[in-house]
Parts: sequence; C-alpha cells; structure tokens
Amino acid sequence: MLFSFVVFASCSAQINGSIKANGQAELYISASLEPRIISLLGRFAEASGTAQPETSFLDGPDISASFAKAPGVAFALLKNVSKNAIEGPVTISQIQDLLKYETNGSGVKHFIHFVQQSPSAPGRCSINLDLESGPELLALISPDISDYLSALMAPIATGERLSKSEYLLLVASVYGKGIADEISKAAVKIAVDFPGQVQSVSKGSFSGKKAECSIPLLEILVLEQPFNYEAVWK
Repeated sequence: MLFSFVVFASCSAQINGSIKANGQAELYISASLEPRIISLLGRFAEASGTAQPETSFLDGPDISASFAKAPGVAFALLKNVSKNAIEGPVTISQIQDLLKYETNGSGVKHFIHFVQQSPSAPGRCSINLDLESGPELLALISPDISDYLSALMAPIATGERLSKSEYLLLVASVYGKGIADEISKAAVKIAVDFPGQVQSVSKGSFSGKKAECSIPLLEILVLEQPFNYEAVWK
C-alpha cells in the first residue's frame, strides 16, 4: 500500500482498501496537489523547457501505466477528476509481492510481509521502509516521480540522512517557507479492511475488520527513523 503514499508528495490523499485472505488487495486512491506545489512544479517545468499551457502535474493515465508495470500490481485505472486531482482503483495481485526488488548479492527483498492466520496463529501484515529501500521502490514506481522527489531533496529519493527539521529548513531555504509549510502539514489518510477481526495496529485505530490511520507525509519523505506499520487479525 505504501507505494501509493509516496508518489503524492505534499498533497491531499485518501486511500481506502481491502486485503483478502489470499493476499490479493483492492485499493481506491484519490489525491490532489496543493496550490503552492502546483506553482513549484510549474517553475520546474519552465526551467527544463517542458512547460505547456494547461499542464497537468498529476496525470492519471501516466501514473496508471507506471503502476501497472510495478511488481505485484494487476490493474490500475487512475483518472483525472480535475487538472491536478486524480482518483481510481488499483488491484494488487499479491500484497507481499508489491514492489519487490532485487539487490546485488542479497536476492529478492520485500517491503511488505503478509502472513494469513492459521488455527494456531493470527494473521499479520507489516510494512517496513527505510533509506535503503526507499530509492529502490521509487525507481520501480516511476522515474519521473523519483526525479521530482529528488528535486524536492526528499531523503526517500536521495538517500541522504536528515532530521525532519533539517529537511524543512533545507526546503525553505531553496523553495521558500510556504512550500516547507505545505510539506509539514500534508498527511495521507488510510482505511483498510483486513481478512479478520483486527486485534492490534501499530499506528492509528481499529474497529472490527477495519484499521484507520493518518500518516504525516513528512515522516515518509524524510525517514528519519525507518517507517514500520503492522496490523494483526484473527
């Protein structure tokens, strides 16, 4: 699921989904860019000579095409509901295979681990993201997104170790306090239905089979500490 968060740097985003007992998952994503970020992207486009009238910086079909090529993704259909807002479904063929990647000498790595419940043990789903895996995952999603986050100097793309306050000061010094403020306020709201009654979550709240949380985007962009999330159900 996390691959959906990081592509929407400094925007309003909502992800609703469900994970089935066999590891398949259905997500519905909606996201829109904030005005200052649109202005900043416009300046990027002008500097690179790619600026076009009525440019859309969230292109649903392009993002869908990138998602559809990623490991573990069966289907993606994100559409523009306005010039800089998208929404639509994404189907995951196997949640544990989502964005799996190979490293030199270490074989295949997974940043999501899924264990279905058995008569003797509960089910578990965990997400683990750090500065080592972050750039690898972004490269699988989209080179354009990786370039954008690198231009924003986000450690998840650059691999540089910064504290949250250091990162916001850096962004403010280069792009202005308004951009830094938008990044600091941005969050992604997530609601997921699991295959059984949720017993515990490491972040947010839960009721019945549903777990909900609101994750500050700054936490994901900087990864000052590795991002870890786990839900347990029976």
